[in-house]
Amino acid sequence: MEMTNVSLKRGCLVVEDNDGVALQEETKKQKVSECYLTNSQDGVENDSLHSSEDEPGPPEVEDAKKDEKNSSAQVQEEEEEEDGLSEIGEEEEPESFADMMKHGLTELDVGITKFVSPHEGFSGILKERYSDFVVHEIGKDGRISHLDDLSVPMDKEDPPEEALTVLTAEDKQQLEELQLFKNKETSVAIEVVEDTKEKRTIIHQAIKSLFPGLETKTEDREGRKYIVAYHAAGKKALAKVRTAADPRKHSWPKSRGSYCHFVLYKENKDTMDAINVLSKYLRVKPNIFSYMGTKDKRAITVQEIAVLKISAQRLAHLNKCLMNFKLGNFSYQKTPLKLGELQGNHFTVVLRNITGTDEQVQQAMQSLKETGFINYYGMQRFGTTAVPTYQVGRAILQNSWTEVIDLILKPRSGAEKGYLVKCREEWAKTKDPASALKKLPVKRCVEGQLLRGLSKYGMKNIVSAFGIIPRNNRLMYIHSYQSYVWNNMVSKRIEDYGLKPVPGDLVLKGVSEAYREMLTADNLDIDNMRHTIRDYSLSGAYRKIIIRPQNVSWEVVAYNDPKIPLFNTDVDNLEGKPPPIFASEGKYRALKMDFSLPPSTYATMAIREVLKMDTSIKNQTQLNTNWLR
Repeated sequence: MEMTNVSLKRGCLVVEDNDGVALQEETKKQKVSECYLTNSQDGVENDSLHSSEDEPGPPEVEDAKKDEKNSSAQVQEEEEEEDGLSEIGEEEEPESFADMMKHGLTELDVGITKFVSPHEGFSGILKERYSDFVVHEIGKDGRISHLDDLSVPMDKEDPPEEALTVLTAEDKQQLEELQLFKNKETSVAIEVVEDTKEKRTIIHQAIKSLFPGLETKTEDREGRKYIVAYHAAGKKALAKVRTAADPRKHSWPKSRGSYCHFVLYKENKDTMDAINVLSKYLRVKPNIFSYMGTKDKRAITVQEIAVLKISAQRLAHLNKCLMNFKLGNFSYQKTPLKLGELQGNHFTVVLRNITGTDEQVQQAMQSLKETGFINYYGMQRFGTTAVPTYQVGRAILQNSWTEVIDLILKPRSGAEKGYLVKCREEWAKTKDPASALKKLPVKRCVEGQLLRGLSKYGMKNIVSAFGIIPRNNRLMYIHSYQSYVWNNMVSKRIEDYGLKPVPGDLVLKGVSEAYREMLTADNLDIDNMRHTIRDYSLSGAYRKIIIRPQNVSWEVVAYNDPKIPLFNTDVDNLEGKPPPIFASEGKYRALKMDFSLPPSTYATMAIREVLKMDTSIKNQTQLNTNWLR
């Protein structure tokens, strides 16, 4: 049996994951031009916080609708929180990011200890720039997604392009307030300055296209023409428009597929954040978007997205408004996308300032291509601070709820925002959730959600308080513990048996004692992993021990300027930018590598096998800092 087909039974559910090392976050502000950015989004829900009327109860009584709500995001609350940040002022930074990361986890801490190839390792810096890590999704048809066409499929049902820009920001503000019944007026009148039939038609189309639920008519007032917008059927009808799964049913052509599929190119933003931005600009709920897999933040990523009954024309207009986003390759389809449908991801990665000789690089890359790498769960599964997420997961499985609260809220060493540090200090001092919550300007974080839950349910009902955290976030802790078990078990299995298949790889036999010993030490029983709360009773699954990447290629390039990009992105190619030209010699050397991986595998673990070095943020940050010095 080939080693790539050997799997190891683990007490862990395989879930779709994305790869990436979250080094110090870069902040880039979105550009607002012709697009109107609303300040109040009552119709947009929150993936992390619910209104007080809509808080979930304990996990065992949450229904599917509540879980679905947890997957969307509320923009209004996020904006209020961002405004709150400005009141605090600049936080003093007593330590550099590198100093703070001295307290972070290493690979050894989470069971990542073995390599499969004998080649000699060398040093290199991973994700020195987010543009050094590019991910292209591999769709269900096996094709790699590229953004290479910005044209818009037009039909006679589309309003003219001018309809998207004819209204002023003030017009849009008034129409938005009218649509959401936020003022006492029953209508909004917009004067037609250039009074032509064509101009009036465009304004009518713009209002109906951008503000579902509003109707329009033309009126003469004192010799001037006005377009008057009003509600056709009052609040009841509007409520139906805002909450229905089909938000724009009245205006969508029957001949067109209900879903607009497009390729999304984004820089330095994860998938859910990107969708929150798009939904905010389009004035729709995030849950009308669908996708096949989540992608890194600290990277350039290209993936397919589907959205319900939003035209390609409206989507393409966002290209004029948003920085670090590009939408294209539009098509209308009958079905949405589903998580897990993708076949994998193709990675283009630059490792800068490498120390390996050409011969060492050749040996390392040849080994990656022919032998592969150990399919460990990457460091991002376990958090960045001194309290690993797997410890919280273990406490949940043990039903040790007081410990769960303590681990999440207690003071810790590590890279954290100043307000989080103050919140933790307040909790340690007072054990008063309301008092600690006041220290948080950003209440959408897990700590804020948990404190809200404790304020509502009290310390005697921690399970219900913890249940306020969105389900996916709660399960993240358990997945982290399961990943921790997997990493330790696969390290022990390779240490004991090497790369040859043995009994116990496919059934819980032979190596089962190692599982028992590890879980017994954690006060858990491998034969009885059923939890009193159904959400936390997860079945096991199979996972390959060794992954052999596909479509592997590489080259070593020389460069002098550490800030220059070393390859073209899809947007560079669309803009006709020539590829970089490298000198035969340079101050620095970089390894540019391309490879494809199946879902739920980590590119950082492939890179680790090449370099034979720790890929943790702790280690990479220190490498970066030393090199910059």
